[in-house]
Amino acid sequence: MHPVLLRLGPVTLHTYGVLVATGVLVGLWLVRRRAAQMGVDPDAAWNLGVYMTLAALVGSKLWLIIQFWSYYSTHPREIFALNTLQSAGVFYGGLITAVVVIVLYARHSGLHFLPLADVYSAPVAMGHAIGRLGCFSAGCCWGRETDVPWGVTFTDPYAGQLIGTPLGIRLHPSQLYEAGALALIFGILIWMGRGPRATGRLFAAYLVLYGIARAIVESFRGDPNRAMAFGGAASLMQVVSVGLILLGLFLWWQAPKWQAAQAAQPAKRRRK
Repeated sequence: MHPVLLRLGPVTLHTYGVLVATGVLVGLWLVRRRAAQMGVDPDAAWNLGVYMTLAALVGSKLWLIIQFWSYYSTHPREIFALNTLQSAGVFYGGLITAVVVIVLYARHSGLHFLPLADVYSAPVAMGHAIGRLGCFSAGCCWGRETDVPWGVTFTDPYAGQLIGTPLGIRLHPSQLYEAGALALIFGILIWMGRGPRATGRLFAAYLVLYGIARAIVESFRGDPNRAMAFGGAASLMQVVSVGLILLGLFLWWQAPKWQAAQAAQPAKRRRK
């Protein structure tokens, strides 16, 4: 845990911000390489990546505000407070907003959604994995108390003051669990991308694999600011994870049919 990377007078460079920015840049670099390999215009993929990043930043903050609307509605100034602007927000909010941007960009540019989504699946997983290392360095999204040998103990008073990280207590390293799961998902998607597959199945696999990983990691989370569902039996993110898994399974099942239908369209035009 190392929340502050560098202090220069009044300027504080947080490790979290540096790692999140690194994750974004690595993701964009991978997108450009993957696009060229998968027959998608690299420039269009790069431009879309920039739009998605901005949209994800806004969407993650909006989801955070909606999730805790009971607080923000009575403290409207906190919406624009430094703590809110610096927070990571909610990843699923950013993901959903980014997917919406892909759909709109594809329609505007005359491209197809599923090939773009396939290009972005593995890079998003890797960028997110690096970002979770930033969470670990900051002490946010901490795990439940535990006595397992690999538990971690946060000790930096700055993290306790800034985020409320429990200090001096052995906790599950839930941030590292998720980072490791995402790195594994990245490897699986890269491996899947080397062989023949129906268009859309990489994106479908990402949805299923990340949905499963996030649902499991949520059971190890201990931070109290998560929205809960079903009387506290599950977190809202676990409910959303189930939705992603079901959507991914549907896309996996439908992908060959959609690809066959798309391939048949030019032939129909030629016969006319």
